[in-house]
Amino acid sequence: MEKLRIVFMGTPDFAVGILDTIYQNNYEIVGVITAPDKPAGRGQKVSTSAVKEYAVSKNLTLLQPTNLKSEDFLTELRSLKANLQVVVAFRMLPETVWKMPKLGTFNLHASLLPEYRGAAPINWAIINGETKTGVTTFFIDDKIDTGAMILCKETAIGSNESAGELHDRLMQLGSQIVIDTLELIETGEATTTIQKENSDIKTAYKLNKDNCKIDWTQSGTTIYNLIRGLSPYPAAWTYIKDDENEWNVKIYAASFEKKEPNEVIGKITSTKKEIFITTKDGILKITSLQFPGKKRMLAHELLNGISFSENTIVL
Repeated sequence: MEKLRIVFMGTPDFAVGILDTIYQNNYEIVGVITAPDKPAGRGQKVSTSAVKEYAVSKNLTLLQPTNLKSEDFLTELRSLKANLQVVVAFRMLPETVWKMPKLGTFNLHASLLPEYRGAAPINWAIINGETKTGVTTFFIDDKIDTGAMILCKETAIGSNESAGELHDRLMQLGSQIVIDTLELIETGEATTTIQKENSDIKTAYKLNKDNCKIDWTQSGTTIYNLIRGLSPYPAAWTYIKDDENEWNVKIYAASFEKKEPNEVIGKITSTKKEIFITTKDGILKITSLQFPGKKRMLAHELLNGISFSENTIVL
């Protein structure tokens, strides 16, 4: 058995859950690599990654390279004398980095590989209406999420589950599978399975403004899956047009009832407490949304200060 000396690489909250589990299980973490601080928001206040905040709170050695190929960074990384690197939600590594430790570099990915390789696996599994997903550990190679798999664990996706809810469950599942993977590597018992390639593999594309916009020509179920697959971040969005006004609105939560529509597609109707949008095969009830310049609200909260005309539609 070889005692592990681990360098951990990650950036967002999802990675923190995994890092904390490694720490709580008393593995030696000789260094943490995360993204550089950067200005964010309207005031361009400098923000730090969730992983940095955690590493600082535990007095872990921290590196924030801007260039993963720079000699200065590579020298610092070698000086940590790690024999294993663990990567969770980080950027693509150059070969000089992932080949550096004796025992290799493994990644935790929030999907059942080879399905949903890419930047947003949790979101796309829900957007595409999948009923199951999971987590996979694999040794990194020179492409994105294609390396030899070590362990995977499956879980069902709830029919009303949001990306945020699934994120938290997969973080717990991922924490356990990372510990199981560490134990196998430490005892020399890790075996791998090569990913099978085929043309039907679904990709977890990076989310952007275009693929987060609601297409109201789609079925109500497809629209509903997009909303929950993008909630709470970055959120599905649409334009709402009411006579002379037009707003860019984020929709965080809804429910869908399949029925024969009695209004034109995209028409908004409301009561004093509820907002409904007609789809081609039913009615979408909007329960949480955000208008420009306002905070996220429940539908009844918004309707306390705004009313929609007979002509209100989504675009």
